[in-house]
Amino acid sequence: MNNPLLQTWDTPYGTPPFDLIKISHFKPAVEEAIKEAALQIEAIASDPGQADFSNTVEALDNAGEKLGNITAVLFNLNNAETCKELQAVAQELSPLLARFSNDITMNDKLFRRVSAVYESRHSSGFTTEEMMLLEKHYRNFILGGAGLSESGKKRFREISEELSLLSVRFEENILEDTNLFELHLTHKEDLTGLPEGVVEAAASEAKNRGKKGWVFTLHSPGYVPFMKYSDKRELREKMFRAYSSRAYHNDEHDNREHACKIANLRLEMANILGFKTYAEQALNDRMAENTPGVMSFLQKLYAAAMPAAQKDLNAVREFALRTGHQGRLEKWDWAYYSEKLQKAEFDIDDEILKPYFSLENVEKAVFSLASRLYNITFVEDRKIQAYHHEVKRWRVTEENGSLLAILYIDYFPRPGKSGGAWMTNFREQKIIEGSDIRPQVSIVTNFTRPGNTKPSLLSFSELTTFLHEFGHALHGMLSKCRFSSLSGTNVTRDFVELPSQFMENYAFEKDWLSEWAVHYLTGEPIRDELIDKIKASSTFNEGYACNRQIGFAFLDMAWHTITKPFDREPEYLESEALSGSELFPPVEGTNMSVSFGHIFGGGYAAGYYGYKWAEVLDADAFSLLREKGIFDKETAASFRHNILERGGSDKPMNLYVKFRGREPSPEAFLERSGLK
Repeated sequence: MNNPLLQTWDTPYGTPPFDLIKISHFKPAVEEAIKEAALQIEAIASDPGQADFSNTVEALDNAGEKLGNITAVLFNLNNAETCKELQAVAQELSPLLARFSNDITMNDKLFRRVSAVYESRHSSGFTTEEMMLLEKHYRNFILGGAGLSESGKKRFREISEELSLLSVRFEENILEDTNLFELHLTHKEDLTGLPEGVVEAAASEAKNRGKKGWVFTLHSPGYVPFMKYSDKRELREKMFRAYSSRAYHNDEHDNREHACKIANLRLEMANILGFKTYAEQALNDRMAENTPGVMSFLQKLYAAAMPAAQKDLNAVREFALRTGHQGRLEKWDWAYYSEKLQKAEFDIDDEILKPYFSLENVEKAVFSLASRLYNITFVEDRKIQAYHHEVKRWRVTEENGSLLAILYIDYFPRPGKSGGAWMTNFREQKIIEGSDIRPQVSIVTNFTRPGNTKPSLLSFSELTTFLHEFGHALHGMLSKCRFSSLSGTNVTRDFVELPSQFMENYAFEKDWLSEWAVHYLTGEPIRDELIDKIKASSTFNEGYACNRQIGFAFLDMAWHTITKPFDREPEYLESEALSGSELFPPVEGTNMSVSFGHIFGGGYAAGYYGYKWAEVLDADAFSLLREKGIFDKETAASFRHNILERGGSDKPMNLYVKFRGREPSPEAFLERSGLK
């Protein structure tokens, strides 16, 4: 077979040749690339020379490059443009890849060489970055079962292969249930309260499905505005129950067994490695350091957020009763009455703001902001191939014209795309033999599509999401590290959200918004008073939002601090974990754990607290820009050099102190959140 995945990619900038790649290419390509990588690993392990950093640690980091490039394409497509056939391939290959990973970490000859380098680390004169790579690889061997008995290794292999398959299935089940549901409306009276643009998008969705009327889905651009604006409470309840019961229907897409099995297998793996819980295993290299560190952080934050959350809930409940609501306030009422209360208090809502946030303008503004801060340029390049015709592509260059990165952005929801938004890579940055291999970065979102008469108009939440994912992208694109395992976003989970949340701050800054936000029809600049309202309303219901995120973090930690196999239904663990933070009565037939992709399908197991941890960092970091001016070149250059370029080449706290001049203080976060 003439397999493009196995050939040198003769494309602009060495990007994947998507027009040539077929699903049938992946399995033989992965199998062949594993064979090639295995030979590279064996050559390192069998090297007759004395083990040193270059011939062992650095060689190991560079091994399997072709395999990494192929699997990046495979799994990125499986998240952004999948189908049944591709999902089947991903399921088949995931255990194979886990098996090969185990072959590396359980290679006794290789581990002895890595250990020899590790034992001589203090007398070898390693640079900080070399020491970080050595420690990372040594830790990977230990956590990969290198020190286990033969029986321990056998069981470790079985667990890791099963986990690799379960996580893929978990995500697929969420996507299946998301796509299966539709709210098909045929009577205009069912549309009351919904903005014109939302109705137009629903009509377009119905037409695309060959139906009359209007169709609302569980994808964010349909679900979120429906819950905010629909006057039809019974329909809001229907949408809420459908969304909150995804993968929870006792059918082939049910994730209850998967969630419990994943948690139990992680516990067993941790026990085999000598840890009491999976969280203890996962947190050993994080800024928070250990489970008590995480729980102490969350409890302190909870103590500040819970009273504010209760106050927010009481305000919304009282407003609802004043404006005609009868009976108990339920979860499907929250977004609706919150939006109305915000409109009443601040005379602002998404429908007022969206005309100023056309996607085209937002894109230009975000690129311009990056150019202003970091002296980089974005040039759209359609010669770069994409995996879908909607994906946009850019060359990102330095001020001197040299290539910095390739950037893909995939904006709109499709049936083959997972929900939410994320940044990923098709290729990591690294330096080999003096040549700087630049990264290929992708941003994937699910933003509101253009309508028949309107462009894509973003909600304020979508604006902050764009900034958030773009912050991750900058972390990847600006990387200047020597080793791919340390470059870009390859940092500890509780540090990785700093660059992304740092960028979100600009959404609230008048000096930035006033430069570009104009009405898409009239060209009228956004009024200062409207920006003032954005700022004034920035802490609206922030106590509730913060408390909700803390609840998610508590749930994550509950699943990963179990000390014996969990043998009950997920709702038992979930109800206990959320009992302190949950402000609404439980809704029968719904469950969050079974659709908690971050921890069961993604990489945030025992790490969801990192979002709030990084908020303390980003608020403190951005406060320096507020002091000196939000476009201050010197501060931006320092953030670029000490944070964005450095990846995981040093300890996170060391990098932060080099930028800020001190360790982070929570004061800026508490003040920004209205929790002080």
